[in-house]
Amino acid sequence: MSKWLDTLELLRLKNRYIYMNIKTSISIFVIAISSIFLSFSPPSYKIALLKYNGGGDWYANPTALTNLASFCNQLMITSIDPDYATVEVGSIEVFNFPFLHMTGHGNVVFSDMEAENLRTYLISGGFLHIDDNFGMDPYIRPAMKKVFPELEFVELPFNHQIYHQVYDFPSGLPKIHKHDDKPAQGLGLIYEGRVVCFYSYESDLGDGWEDQSVHKDPQSIRLKALQMGANILKYAFES
Repeated sequence: MSKWLDTLELLRLKNRYIYMNIKTSISIFVIAISSIFLSFSPPSYKIALLKYNGGGDWYANPTALTNLASFCNQLMITSIDPDYATVEVGSIEVFNFPFLHMTGHGNVVFSDMEAENLRTYLISGGFLHIDDNFGMDPYIRPAMKKVFPELEFVELPFNHQIYHQVYDFPSGLPKIHKHDDKPAQGLGLIYEGRVVCFYSYESDLGDGWEDQSVHKDPQSIRLKALQMGANILKYAFES
């Protein structure tokens, strides 16, 4: 009788062991499948490059936004699509994106319709980052004056929150490229208390965001550019 009971106990323990192994295997399988599905979940944000008329090279720095998005996704645990969109100033598509980036070296021209469309986008909660890629300044100021005739670009103080989102820049906008050897300036258009447009002048953040092989910037300089870009994006998403 005792031997028979011992046999039953061994069978019970064996069945429990098999059950626990099956349960563990199922749990691991579920976690693995969940991870696969999560890895294919769509990005939370998509940003866009602004295409404008006038002859300026709006398409400059083609790897910049992709690298910035990847940097933010890795270091800030964001979910920004590295495959950025390209939208025209006058298109209704601008309203699909919380962040527009604009760059170039030359002339910028907005039609009346384009200026009105961009204004509506910005006062409705959108955000525009203009990055002076050297030579853009004489053209972008009158173009943006057409968008906001009542506003002037003002230099943001070094204690402004855009310089202290994730990374601290106690001296304001970092200098990335020499250009005219003037100090870098972070300028803003402020509408009803909100910075709707941030203009990085004499800095050239976009060159710092580009692949290292393009401009051969030291890694320390590229890091500053990417960190400032991350601050701008976070400010744009949350302001």
